[in-house]
Amino acid sequence: MKVGVLALQGDFLEHEKMLNAVGAEAVEVRLPEHLNGLEALIIPGGESTTIGKLASKYRLVEPLREFATQKPVWGTCAGMIFLAKDIGREQPLLGLMDIKVNRNAFGRQINSFEADLDIQGIEGGPFHAVFIRAPLVTQVDANAGVEVLARLDDGGIVAVRQGHLLATAFHPELTSDTRLHEYFLKLATLSVR
Repeated sequence: MKVGVLALQGDFLEHEKMLNAVGAEAVEVRLPEHLNGLEALIIPGGESTTIGKLASKYRLVEPLREFATQKPVWGTCAGMIFLAKDIGREQPLLGLMDIKVNRNAFGRQINSFEADLDIQGIEGGPFHAVFIRAPLVTQVDANAGVEVLARLDDGGIVAVRQGHLLATAFHPELTSDTRLHEYFLKLATLSVR
Protein backbone atom coordinates (compact mmCIF):
# COMPACT_ATOMS: atom_id res chain seq x y z
CA MET A 1 0.00 0.00 0.00
CA LYS A 2 1.31 3.46 -0.94
CA VAL A 3 0.71 5.99 1.84
CA GLY A 4 1.69 9.62 1.51
CA VAL A 5 3.18 11.69 4.29
CA LEU A 6 2.82 15.46 3.94
CA ALA A 7 6.47 16.50 4.01
CA LEU A 8 6.30 20.29 4.16
CA GLN A 9 7.43 20.63 7.77
CA GLY A 10 7.40 18.63 10.98
CA ASP A 11 8.15 15.03 11.89
CA PHE A 12 7.30 13.36 8.59
CA LEU A 13 10.41 11.13 8.62
CA GLU A 14 9.26 9.39 11.81
CA HIS A 15 5.91 8.55 10.17
CA GLU A 16 7.73 7.22 7.12
CA LYS A 17 9.76 4.87 9.34
CA MET A 18 6.60 3.62 11.06
CA LEU A 19 4.85 3.04 7.74
CA ASN A 20 7.81 1.09 6.42
CA ALA A 21 7.85 -0.95 9.66
CA VAL A 22 4.24 -2.05 9.09
CA GLY A 23 4.79 -2.94 5.43
CA ALA A 24 3.51 0.16 3.65
CA GLU A 25 5.39 2.21 1.08
CA ALA A 26 5.80 5.76 2.37
CA VAL A 27 5.77 8.57 -0.21
CA GLU A 28 6.71 12.16 0.63
CA VAL A 29 4.10 14.68 -0.53
CA ARG A 30 5.23 18.24 -1.25
CA LEU A 31 3.35 19.07 -4.47
CA PRO A 32 -0.16 18.25 -5.76
CA GLU A 33 1.14 15.67 -8.25
CA HIS A 34 2.70 13.69 -5.40
CA LEU A 35 -0.84 12.66 -4.34
CA ASN A 36 -1.29 10.62 -7.53
CA GLY A 37 -1.47 6.88 -6.88
CA LEU A 38 -1.67 7.16 -3.10
CA GLU A 39 -4.21 5.16 -1.11
CA ALA A 40 -4.02 7.24 2.09
CA LEU A 41 -2.19 10.22 3.61
CA ILE A 42 -0.73 11.22 6.98
CA ILE A 43 -0.41 14.87 7.99
CA PRO A 44 2.32 14.92 10.66
CA GLY A 45 2.94 16.99 13.74
CA GLY A 46 4.92 20.18 13.43
CA GLU A 47 3.73 23.78 13.38
CA SER A 48 0.18 24.06 12.06
CA THR A 49 0.51 27.68 10.92
CA THR A 50 3.66 26.86 8.94
CA ILE A 51 2.12 23.72 7.43
CA GLY A 52 -0.94 25.75 6.36
CA LYS A 53 1.15 28.55 4.85
CA LEU A 54 3.37 26.13 2.94
CA ALA A 55 0.38 24.11 1.73
CA SER A 56 -1.12 27.36 0.42
CA LYS A 57 2.16 28.45 -1.19
CA TYR A 58 2.54 25.13 -3.04
CA ARG A 59 -1.16 25.10 -4.03
CA LEU A 60 -1.79 21.94 -2.02
CA VAL A 61 -4.83 22.97 0.02
CA GLU A 62 -7.51 22.18 -2.57
CA PRO A 63 -5.81 18.98 -3.85
CA LEU A 64 -5.49 17.79 -0.23
CA ARG A 65 -9.16 18.58 0.41
CA GLU A 66 -10.21 16.70 -2.71
CA PHE A 67 -7.97 13.73 -1.81
CA ALA A 68 -9.45 13.59 1.71
CA THR A 69 -13.03 13.48 0.44
CA GLN A 70 -12.22 10.14 -1.19
CA LYS A 71 -9.35 8.56 0.73
CA PRO A 72 -8.27 8.15 4.37
CA VAL A 73 -6.29 10.96 5.97
CA TRP A 74 -4.78 10.92 9.46
CA GLY A 75 -3.61 14.08 11.19
CA THR A 76 -1.32 13.88 14.21
CA CYS A 77 -0.91 16.91 16.51
CA ALA A 78 -0.55 19.82 14.04
CA GLY A 79 -2.21 17.54 11.48
CA MET A 80 -5.27 17.35 13.75
CA ILE A 81 -5.41 21.15 13.78
CA PHE A 82 -5.06 21.28 9.97
CA LEU A 83 -8.01 18.86 9.56
CA ALA A 84 -10.35 20.69 11.98
CA LYS A 85 -13.18 22.99 10.89
CA ASP A 86 -12.82 25.29 13.91
CA ILE A 87 -9.66 26.27 15.78
CA GLY A 88 -10.86 29.65 17.05
CA ARG A 89 -8.59 31.72 14.79
CA GLU A 90 -7.86 32.37 11.13
CA GLN A 91 -5.16 30.33 9.42
CA PRO A 92 -5.12 28.02 6.39
CA LEU A 93 -6.95 24.77 7.24
CA LEU A 94 -8.40 21.85 5.34
CA GLY A 95 -11.54 22.21 7.48
CA LEU A 96 -12.71 18.63 6.93
CA MET A 97 -13.51 17.29 10.39
CA ASP A 98 -16.48 18.50 12.40
CA ILE A 99 -14.39 19.21 15.48
CA LYS A 100 -13.33 22.28 17.42
CA VAL A 101 -9.69 22.26 18.51
CA ASN A 102 -7.74 24.31 21.05
CA ARG A 103 -4.40 24.64 19.24
CA ASN A 104 -2.00 24.70 22.18
CA ALA A 105 -4.21 23.42 24.98
CA PHE A 106 -1.47 22.31 27.34
CA GLY A 107 0.85 25.30 27.15
CA ARG A 108 4.47 25.54 26.12
CA GLN A 109 7.02 22.89 25.15
CA ILE A 110 7.98 22.49 28.80
CA ASN A 111 4.43 21.31 29.52
CA SER A 112 4.75 18.36 27.14
CA PHE A 113 3.82 15.02 28.73
CA GLU A 114 3.15 11.34 28.18
CA ALA A 115 0.05 9.33 29.09
CA ASP A 116 -1.28 5.80 28.71
CA LEU A 117 -4.55 5.81 26.76
CA ASP A 118 -7.27 3.30 26.10
CA ILE A 119 -8.07 3.83 22.42
CA GLN A 120 -11.27 2.47 20.90
CA GLY A 121 -10.39 -0.04 18.17
CA ILE A 122 -6.84 -0.61 19.45
CA GLU A 123 -6.32 -3.92 21.23
CA GLY A 124 -3.42 -5.08 23.37
CA GLY A 125 -3.66 -2.74 26.34
CA PRO A 126 -3.06 0.99 26.80
CA PHE A 127 -1.25 3.01 24.15
CA HIS A 128 1.64 5.11 25.49
CA ALA A 129 1.02 8.54 23.94
CA VAL A 130 3.50 11.41 23.62
CA PHE A 131 2.02 14.92 23.77
CA ILE A 132 4.25 17.80 22.60
CA ARG A 133 2.66 21.27 22.65
CA ALA A 134 -0.45 19.31 21.87
CA PRO A 135 -3.90 20.40 20.76
CA LEU A 136 -7.10 19.22 22.42
CA VAL A 137 -10.50 18.58 20.86
CA THR A 138 -12.97 20.73 22.77
CA GLN A 139 -16.10 19.91 20.77
CA VAL A 140 -17.25 17.17 18.39
CA ASP A 141 -20.33 17.00 16.19
CA ALA A 142 -21.64 13.49 16.84
CA ASN A 143 -24.52 14.18 14.41
CA ALA A 144 -21.92 14.58 11.66
CA GLY A 145 -20.47 11.17 12.54
CA VAL A 146 -17.51 12.17 14.71
CA GLU A 147 -16.54 9.38 17.11
CA VAL A 148 -14.38 9.96 20.17
CA LEU A 149 -11.68 7.24 20.24
CA ALA A 150 -9.64 8.33 23.28
CA ARG A 151 -9.77 10.67 26.24
CA LEU A 152 -7.33 11.72 28.92
CA ASP A 153 -8.15 10.87 32.54
CA ASP A 154 -9.72 14.34 32.94
CA GLY A 155 -12.05 13.68 29.98
CA GLY A 156 -10.12 15.74 27.42
CA ILE A 157 -10.61 14.37 23.89
CA VAL A 158 -7.34 13.39 22.21
CA ALA A 159 -8.34 11.01 19.37
CA VAL A 160 -11.30 11.18 17.00
CA ARG A 161 -12.52 9.58 13.82
CA GLN A 162 -15.04 10.81 11.26
CA GLY A 163 -15.58 8.18 8.59
CA HIS A 164 -12.22 7.71 6.87
CA LEU A 165 -10.64 10.70 8.63
CA LEU A 166 -8.59 10.14 11.78
CA ALA A 167 -7.01 12.69 14.11
CA THR A 168 -4.82 12.30 17.20
CA ALA A 169 -3.50 15.07 19.45
CA PHE A 170 -0.39 13.03 20.24
CA HIS A 171 2.60 11.60 18.34
CA PRO A 172 2.36 7.81 17.87
CA GLU A 173 5.31 7.99 15.48
CA LEU A 174 7.60 8.92 18.40
CA THR A 175 7.06 5.54 20.06
CA SER A 176 7.91 2.00 19.00
CA ASP A 177 4.21 1.03 19.12
CA THR A 178 2.91 0.48 15.58
CA ARG A 179 -0.72 -0.27 16.51
CA LEU A 180 -2.16 3.12 15.45
CA HIS A 181 -0.34 2.99 12.12
CA GLU A 182 -1.70 -0.54 11.64
CA TYR A 183 -5.19 0.73 12.54
CA PHE A 184 -4.87 3.49 9.93
CA LEU A 185 -3.74 1.00 7.26
CA LYS A 186 -6.78 -1.18 8.04
CA LEU A 187 -8.96 1.92 7.67
CA ALA A 188 -7.29 2.60 4.31
CA THR A 189 -7.78 -1.00 3.19
CA LEU A 190 -11.48 -0.88 4.05
CA SER A 191 -11.87 2.42 2.17
CA VAL A 192 -10.24 1.02 -0.98
CA ARG A 193 -12.82 -1.79 -1.21
